[in-house]
Amino acid sequence: MSMFSNISLGRYYPARSTIHQLDPRLKIVLVIAYMTLVFLVSNPLAMGLVVLGLLLMIFLSNVPLRQVILSLRPVLFILVFAFVLNVFSVQGRVLYSIGPLSITREGIDVAIRMAIRLILLITGTTLLLTLTTTPILIADAMERLLSPLSRFGFPAHEMAMMMSIALRFVPTLLEETDKIMKAQSSRGADYDTGGLITKARGLVSVLIPLFVSAFKRAEELAVAMEARCYRGGEGRTRLKVMRFTRMDATFATAFAIFFVCVLFLQFS
Repeated sequence: MSMFSNISLGRYYPARSTIHQLDPRLKIVLVIAYMTLVFLVSNPLAMGLVVLGLLLMIFLSNVPLRQVILSLRPVLFILVFAFVLNVFSVQGRVLYSIGPLSITREGIDVAIRMAIRLILLITGTTLLLTLTTTPILIADAMERLLSPLSRFGFPAHEMAMMMSIALRFVPTLLEETDKIMKAQSSRGADYDTGGLITKARGLVSVLIPLFVSAFKRAEELAVAMEARCYRGGEGRTRLKVMRFTRMDATFATAFAIFFVCVLFLQFS
């Protein structure tokens, strides 16, 4: 199994579910509102309600819980680092001392809340966007949402196209990296032993061919787009026309009620 197989950024999980069928423009708006909510909550009751809401979204998405949990593996180091940093940096009532460092009760509380906040942020945004929405639909939705800015000269289509290509090539480049590392390992390269500097030097044998491969793929993509007479968004049609349905309105209303309830618990 590839060491990058659990990275879910840019990977679409095909399924038939309520979340999959939502308008991608609504999903982007809900992700922004959800991120705002996650950063606002600190009350245990409010945070618990957000956790319940996330579990309900996982249930409605038909994405296996294991798949959602595995998507946290690439950021596990960041979660652990943020937890340890908060435990030792927040001042308060000292529970235990390790030399010049002290573990405080307030530090543990802040660290737990920060870890939960990061987990909610990563799993929620991944679930609403990349796992349940194809990169093409995300790009089209971004273009539609940013289209009013085109009157002021903002390149909405070009920005959406760059985002679509970036999301599409994330899993491709990860697979390419894994292939290069396996090929170099078969030639005697060792990425597991030695100090930090030794490992960093060993990665040079991966980065150089990876950059060459990335530029080659970019050139091939540019040639393919020119061969298909791609000239930007003017006059372009879409395979799937986005329409705001009754299900979208119902889900948006339910999310608005959920948003208000969380804010009420937070500030009451």
